Amino acid sequence: MIHSKFNRRQLLAFGAVTLPTWSFAANRDPALLVIVGGAEDRLKDKVILRRFLELSDGVNGNVLILTAASSDQAASWAGYEQVFREMGATKTSHLPIYSVEDANAPDTVDRILNADGIFITGGDQRRLMERLAGTDAAHALHIAFHVRSCCIGGTSAGAAVMSHVMLAEGDTPQIPEKDAAVLGVGLGFVSNAIIDQHFSQRRRLGRLLSALAQRPDLLGVGIDEDTALLIERGRGIEVIGKGTVTLIDGRRMRTNYRDVGSSERLEMLGVTLHVLPAGNHYYNEPLTRLDPKPFPSSLHDAVGFLAAPGPIRD
Repeated sequence: MIHSKFNRRQLLAFGAVTLPTWSFAANRDPALLVIVGGAEDRLKDKVILRRFLELSDGVNGNVLILTAASSDQAASWAGYEQVFREMGATKTSHLPIYSVEDANAPDTVDRILNADGIFITGGDQRRLMERLAGTDAAHALHIAFHVRSCCIGGTSAGAAVMSHVMLAEGDTPQIPEKDAAVLGVGLGFVSNAIIDQHFSQRRRLGRLLSALAQRPDLLGVGIDEDTALLIERGRGIEVIGKGTVTLIDGRRMRTNYRDVGSSERLEMLGVTLHVLPAGNHYYNEPLTRLDPKPFPSSLHDAVGFLAAPGPIRD
C-alpha cells in the first residue's frame, strides 16, 4: 500500500511535473541527497551511514539497500545489512535489481514509493544504468525524492549516478586531456554537476577537469573517500566524514577543447576551485542569525547552482 493520496499509476504519471509544485507534498522535511565518495566507515563510528539513517526517519525508517551496481548483489546486501542492524535499524531491506524487467516490476515500484530512505551501493555505474535507465523504478526514485522527500544516498558508483550527466569511466591524467573522461546519463537527482568519487585518493582532479572541458555549463564535484556531500534541495550543502569535497566551477572559463585532438592537453582559463572540508555547511541563507557563515560570492553562486531543484525525470 503506497503511503500517499496517490496510487502507483498516478504517481508515475507525474513525469512532466517539476519540483516547485510538489516539493513538500508529503509534509516532510526538504529532500536530501547523501552522496558518498566511497569507502565509508562501516566498522567504527559510521558517521556517514548514521547520518543517512537519521535522515531516513531513524532506526524505524523504511530503508532500502539498492545493489544494482554490484556484480555480487547478495554479498553487497549482506555487508550493509549487518552494518544497519548494528546501528539499530529495524526496517532495512534489500532491493535487488538484475534486469530491466525487475526494474519495471510493480512490487519494485511500490517498495521504492514507500521508502523513507534508499541507499545505492557501489559497483559499476554503467551496470546500474543498464538496469535502471528509462524504467519505472528510475521514475519512482524521482517521485520518492521530489514528492515524498525520501532521503536518497549513494556511495562510489552510487554517487556517480546521482548526476544527470554521469562520469561513466575515464583515465586519470595528471594534466587535463581531451577525451580522458567518458560521459553518460545518470539518474539525474543533481542536474547541474558532474560527480566523481574516491577523488583525492585516486588523484582524479585531472579527470574531472577533463570532463568539465566537455561540459563547461556544469559544476565538477569531487568527493573524497569516507566523505559525504549532503545536498539539501533548494537550500545548500554540508560536508561530513573525514575528507573534503572539491567544487570546480568552469562556467566562465575559456578552453581550447574544440580546437585540439584526442589526448592532447587542455587549456582551461578562469576556472574557480573551492575545497570544502568535512564539518562545514554552506547555505544560501544562514541557519540562524548567530551563524551567518559568510563566504565568497563565487561559492555562494556555485552552491545555489548545485542545490537548485531539478525536474522529475522519466
